[in-house]
Amino acid sequence: MSLIARLRAYAEEALGLGTSEGRGPADDTHLAATALLVHVARVDGILDPSESERLARLVQGRYAASPAAAEALIARATAVDAEVRDVASLVEMIPHAANDSERQALLAMAWSVAGADGKVDEFEEALVERLGRLLGFDDASIAAARHSGLSGAPAE
Repeated sequence: MSLIARLRAYAEEALGLGTSEGRGPADDTHLAATALLVHVARVDGILDPSESERLARLVQGRYAASPAAAEALIARATAVDAEVRDVASLVEMIPHAANDSERQALLAMAWSVAGADGKVDEFEEALVERLGRLLGFDDASIAAARHSGLSGAPAE
């Protein structure tokens, strides 16, 4: 059983979310991406209400069709993040087939979540920069995603 399958099964059992039948690779990608965003929101030890709101809005805009679906995805992703606790493992859950624009959008979303409370502290900055490197981006691309995410321009 793969890591993602074990984590999904754990999240479904722990949260009573039913079975994973009918879920495909896109669902796995959305779960992993949302877990990364949850990790960013929680890295400084304070989950500010503005970060929670931004996270919910971004997830609903990109990975879920409704507020309820976004809430359920965030709950599953929070359980995955609690189990994994390492950004590199979460990045490994993103398929290698994800194109540059999808990965760039995820990185911009991570910057957006990090800056939702009006500041990006040193833990958030270090984490999102590391995330950018793990996603395969150079410093210029990471800076572009930062500008996009903090200016409110990421795909929502």
